[in-house]
Amino acid sequence: MLTLYDNPFSPFARKVRLALDHKGLAFESIDALATEQHEKLLAVNPRAEVPVLVDDDLTIADSSDIVAYLEDGYPEPPVFPQEPKLRATARAWERLSDTLLDAIIHDISIWSWPTHRRQDHPPQGLIDAGRRDLWRILEEIETTLEGSGFLCGGLSIADLAVFPHLSSLKALGIVFDPSRHPGLCDWNRRMRTLGIVRRDLEYVKRIAIEKFIEAPSPYEGEKIVWRGDRIEWLLHNGFQRWWLEEHTAGRAVVPASI
Repeated sequence: MLTLYDNPFSPFARKVRLALDHKGLAFESIDALATEQHEKLLAVNPRAEVPVLVDDDLTIADSSDIVAYLEDGYPEPPVFPQEPKLRATARAWERLSDTLLDAIIHDISIWSWPTHRRQDHPPQGLIDAGRRDLWRILEEIETTLEGSGFLCGGLSIADLAVFPHLSSLKALGIVFDPSRHPGLCDWNRRMRTLGIVRRDLEYVKRIAIEKFIEAPSPYEGEKIVWRGDRIEWLLHNGFQRWWLEEHTAGRAVVPASI
């Protein structure tokens, strides 16, 4: 049995769950970001990040590496295109999702998290910078989707990596405009008709009710783990003073390197 150190809301964990579901693979899920599971998570990943996949004596602690392992070990149905150029393109979309797209959405969404009831406000210009860069990515997606139902021809890891991030934009007040992004709107509707996506969205919604409405949040409510890409985007846009203030106050944590 595969064991996934998981979290219902992590876009990286959602990507892996979509790939597992697409391949019809059963797995045990551990909500490893819950504070009561922290020691178990540290035992398989000193960085205390999800997802982590354990398959017998093998432990894989990176979402891209997990998906690549699943593709090698369980190749049907595939999540990577067979044609080399399309495969390279799919990997590039996955990398953009895991780095830049994640960084922007993470950095501008902190004040809307149900786990962190912040009483302050974003530093001036942060939300505008995030919206600017997000619109650039949406324009790139729109151009890529012209004449195609998915990002790399057929359904692939590109779509499974991008969708969890874009599905969170509505909560940030960013709505796809059919007149500006017709291809993206069609892609979003098409993705939401897929069984694996419907099940993922239903699961996230159900768990959000259980974790944040029906019971106290089981997650850390003050400290935020900042990995490299999230810090990099923040510093590039000139918000280093704000981040240092967060770090000095003990709210910003950098994951362990080993």
